[in-house]
Amino acid sequence: MFGLSGEKLLILGLLAVFILGPERLPGYAKSLANLVKSLRKMSENAKSQLKEELGDEYEEVDWRKLDPRQYDPRRIIREALSEELTPIKPGRRPTQTHLKAGEEAPFDSEST
Repeated sequence: MFGLSGEKLLILGLLAVFILGPERLPGYAKSLANLVKSLRKMSENAKSQLKEELGDEYEEVDWRKLDPRQYDPRRIIREALSEELTPIKPGRRPTQTHLKAGEEAPFDSEST
């Protein structure tokens, strides 16, 4: 939890006892417990709202794929640089398709 081991938590607890004093410590512990409860309630509400809005698609989402901690920029760059590129022959342009008369250009609503 946040990189804290058991002994570090014990030291923090002892410091809290000495700094706050035994008479104020139960009040602060109660307010910390209420804060944790409210954060849990907010996360559960957000999760249920997301589940409600996505509907059946919620179960199909692989949440591990969307974890930003899995992305290593060095690995991504290494893989991109190691890909084999097909060279374009000199003097030749890539093939282009032309629109026919009266045909509308393709429109991507997500590109803008």
